[in-house]
Parts: sequence; structure tokens; C-alpha cells
Amino acid sequence: MEKFGIYIHWPFCLSKCPYCDFFSLPAASWDEKTLESAYIRDLKRIPIRTVTSLFFGGGTPSLMSPRLVHRLITVIRDNFPVASEMEISLEANPDAIDKLKMEAFHAAGINRLSLGIQALNQKDLKFLGRRHTLETALQRIEEMKSVFYNFSFDLIYARPGQTLQAWQNELEEALSFNPPHLSLYQLTIEEETPFARKNIDLPDDEIARSLYEWTLERMEKADCPFYEVSNFARSGFECRHNLLYWEGDDYAGIGPAAHGRLGLIATENPKNLSSWLKGETITTLLSPFERQEEKLIMGLRLKKGISDKGLSPINIQKAIKKGWLKQEKGRIFATREGFMMLNQLILELA
Repeated sequence: MEKFGIYIHWPFCLSKCPYCDFFSLPAASWDEKTLESAYIRDLKRIPIRTVTSLFFGGGTPSLMSPRLVHRLITVIRDNFPVASEMEISLEANPDAIDKLKMEAFHAAGINRLSLGIQALNQKDLKFLGRRHTLETALQRIEEMKSVFYNFSFDLIYARPGQTLQAWQNELEEALSFNPPHLSLYQLTIEEETPFARKNIDLPDDEIARSLYEWTLERMEKADCPFYEVSNFARSGFECRHNLLYWEGDDYAGIGPAAHGRLGLIATENPKNLSSWLKGETITTLLSPFERQEEKLIMGLRLKKGISDKGLSPINIQKAIKKGWLKQEKGRIFATREGFMMLNQLILELA
């Protein structure tokens, strides 16, 4: 079946994390009926395709009411053909959900929950600007396990002062919950974030490399290997929706600041709530080269790589000689060294 997903962006957060560069707004009071009408308007603009995945992202989508989530899922099921086992994910923060709300989301149709834990010690939770305590984080993981068969949680590593031993202890604790999926991100300092305005002393390249290499090895032993540079899953639990992005498939973006790709058409909703509520959006026709470049940038993040069709054989050979790339049966794959040098590898091939 041809894959097609819908991404619904909920922009509100209880507070802005200092490392985050996603579009979000303070969780002041909102008119849920007004937002509901705008989301439904956007959904009814989408060309009719069979929907294979739906993703509520943000922001903090767990601030949504289960009633609104159920309403939007119902609109999609009523207006689009859907895959029999459509993946429906929702992102949550530990301070913006509890077991009762998890159960309500599950009843509303959510079948995959992704929990933003980020750290398993109190000191680093505070450093990362997280509102929840370690006790709350651990409780929410246990609650999530009791409600959802398919779930994931995030951790950020390569934090200031973090040693290999400290990260090993933290990841071992995460694995003790037997998660089917983990998202493990190295801390990066993004422009125009509060962290960018501070002198954050990240671990040097050698330490960051050792953290990543050990993570790959440990997750492989846990039968939860990486399938994308920062994402790890037991077989069958890979996030189908995020694979749409990395594999270059089509998806529709709903909500303020949401992006979409429909063939060569790129859509972008405004990063302004009032403008989005008025129905404004930007549509751009990409050239085949631009779309191919996007697929290259996203696809090389995957363990299984991408097709070598349309790429320069000379550039491929240069990357192979540097030890960054492997080529086999019409596909190219980043080596372990290539994943360490992913940005440079993409530039080499572009």
C-alpha cells in the first residue's frame, strides 16, 4: 500500500524548553471550538488519499482534550479511506498527562504514545528546563506501559559534564522498562533558542562519539537496534509516521507552522496563530532536483539507506573512499563513520 500520513500540530506548551526550536505558544486559555473548526477546515482541504498514519505533534499535544482528539480522528475516518491498522501517535509531556488522560486518549483512538522524558536525573531535568520531576517521569512511564502496547519515550544525551558511565547508567535504567521504541538525541544548540544565548559547554567530539558508539552497541544487544540515526526500536515498532518523512513519502501538515509534501508541492502554514485561523497557507512547487535533495538529506539518516538512482556516481565513490558510505544492490548506506559525519556526507553527495 502507498503510504500517506497526516501531521496535526498542536502549538501550545506549558513552558518553552531552552533547547527547543519548534514553533510553540504559551498555554494560555484557548477557544477549543475555534481551533477545532480550523483543524477540520485544513483536513477537508487535503486530497483524498488512504491514510496510513496520523501524528499529533507539538508543542504539547497532551494538553488537547481527548474529546478534540476523538473528533479529529473521527473526521479523518469519515472523510478518508484509512489503513486497517492505521498508526495514530500522540506526543505527551509527563507534567501534561496522567493515567486517566492516557486512558481517555486511548479510548479516543490513540494507539501509540510518545513521552518526552529527556533525562532520568533531577539535575539534568532542571538544566533542560523540564517541569516534571524524576519521580513523575518514572511514574508516567509505568502508567504508559499499562495503557499502551506501542509506546516510546525520548532521552537527550551528550549533556554538559555527562560522562560515558553516567549515560550508561541512565540508558540501563531506561531499558529496564523494556520499551519497544526509544528516541535518543544528542543535545545540539539550535540558533535563536535560550541555550544559544548562553555559553553551554557540550562534551567534546571524542566524548560525544564514545557516547553514540556505546549507545548503538547497547541498543543492538537489547534487541532494539537503531533504524534511524536517533531512533531505536524492536522489530515492528518503528514509528511508521516518521518513516514517511525519512523515506520521502507524502504527508499533509495540519495546524499552525505545519509543513506538508504532496508530490512536488510543498505546503507551509504560517507561524502565527491568527494567520492560520484565517486560513492562510503557503504553497510552493519544488523542482525534481529540490525534492531529490530533500529525500537524500532525510534518507541517509536511515540504517537501510536510500536508492542511488539519480545521484552522481563520482560523488558516491568519493564518499565510499572516505569510509562514509557503502553501496550495494542499487542502494547507498551510511557507515558508522558516515553517521558520525552525516552533515558532511550529505554535502559530499548533494
